[in-house]
Amino acid sequence: MDASSWVSSVLRGPFTGRARHEVAFCVLTLPFGVFIPLVGFFVTVDAGLLLGPGSPWVADGNPSGLAVAAGVGVAALLTVLLVTTGAARRFTAACRRLAGWLLGERVAEPAPLVGRGLAASLGDGPGWRAVAYLLLKLPVMLLELYAVAVFWGAGLANLTYPVWWQSFRNHAPGTHLGAVPVITPFDWFGQGQFAVATFPGTFAACAAGAGMLLAAPWVTRAVVTADRRLIRGLLGPGSSARRLADLERTRALAVDDAAARLRRLERDLHDGAQIRLATLAMNLGMAKKKLGDSGAVPDADAARELVDAALQGARDALGELRELASGIHPPVLDNGLPDALASLAAGSAIPAQLACALPARPAPAIEAIAYFCAAELLANAAKHSAASTITIDLSQRAGRLMLTVADDGRGGAHPCRGSGLAGLEQRAAVVDGSLTITSPPGGPTRVTVELPLHA
Repeated sequence: MDASSWVSSVLRGPFTGRARHEVAFCVLTLPFGVFIPLVGFFVTVDAGLLLGPGSPWVADGNPSGLAVAAGVGVAALLTVLLVTTGAARRFTAACRRLAGWLLGERVAEPAPLVGRGLAASLGDGPGWRAVAYLLLKLPVMLLELYAVAVFWGAGLANLTYPVWWQSFRNHAPGTHLGAVPVITPFDWFGQGQFAVATFPGTFAACAAGAGMLLAAPWVTRAVVTADRRLIRGLLGPGSSARRLADLERTRALAVDDAAARLRRLERDLHDGAQIRLATLAMNLGMAKKKLGDSGAVPDADAARELVDAALQGARDALGELRELASGIHPPVLDNGLPDALASLAAGSAIPAQLACALPARPAPAIEAIAYFCAAELLANAAKHSAASTITIDLSQRAGRLMLTVADDGRGGAHPCRGSGLAGLEQRAAVVDGSLTITSPPGGPTRVTVELPLHA
């Protein structure tokens, strides 16, 4: 990204749809971060009242120690109740839906509880992971609250200092007024040294507010990214269940994909090249009749027209057969995936930049899948994104092929909206790969295809 694009991105940051959605997510998920700590606090306070000095429940020993021990015990009991009653699942299901709606972070639902009774509930792995998320949400929630309250709230408030100063600080000459504190990220709630005592000083507060608002989207995005990772790691299916489901789905997809390819190839041959070849044979037969069996040609002009039509039909059929062969295996892939992607980038309707760092060449089947995924993603971006630039990044990480296509468009891409992403996801899953989409409303869109190096 060049300097002008970076400056434009910073200036547009506070006004993008992504920034609004991330702020809304931080605000709407605050209750999830305070639920367990708040209940634990009240449990501890109640235990302190019951077991404090003068309480009939206390005879000997340290009352405060007993109160804390009782509070911890009841809080642990509460945690067990959250699991056994399914409350943790319901709370985190709401958080998962908010993440999908506002952030585009769509996480599959965990497996339902199998069996009934206390033993089944205590062995509920997704329920315990939901409790872990609610506990870990507290520090993340504090950071989200800090980002929203200080960078957004205080930043907007600082912008208003020059507006209200003349109306509320217009006392008679000689009146002594204290300086007005200015909240900054390093000066929480005006307790530091930054204060305004004169009207010209309000413009310094206004400048500080402008800087805070420009930084606000990036600070919010950083803390929301931490929340995304917690949601992705704790609120989805467990690793073993997810792996088993992925293997079953991959096997079914491999069969369906092979059948779909054969049907598509048969249809293309039947509707295209086969019809053209049949027309070619018919034109040649008619031309033969026009030419006659021997002697002079009774209708040479008509014969020539039929031969010309047959020649054009042969050329068209040859072109369609070449296109079909290219769809099965593009010849450009013979030179390697980087060259094939370079040809796609050169022919993209939107200016595309390619970065390749591939030390080892993948298997031909993997190269073909990566190529077709990149071609479909470029076509989607040209059709739906209204982007000005596209970046294609090809790399190898931990023995896996990583293909990332990103654009600066309007976002909102989703596999369920008929953009072809569902088909790409299935194609990657056939070889035990994956497709990750990050496309919040307002953009940008980033799609990563992860594939093994060998099928």
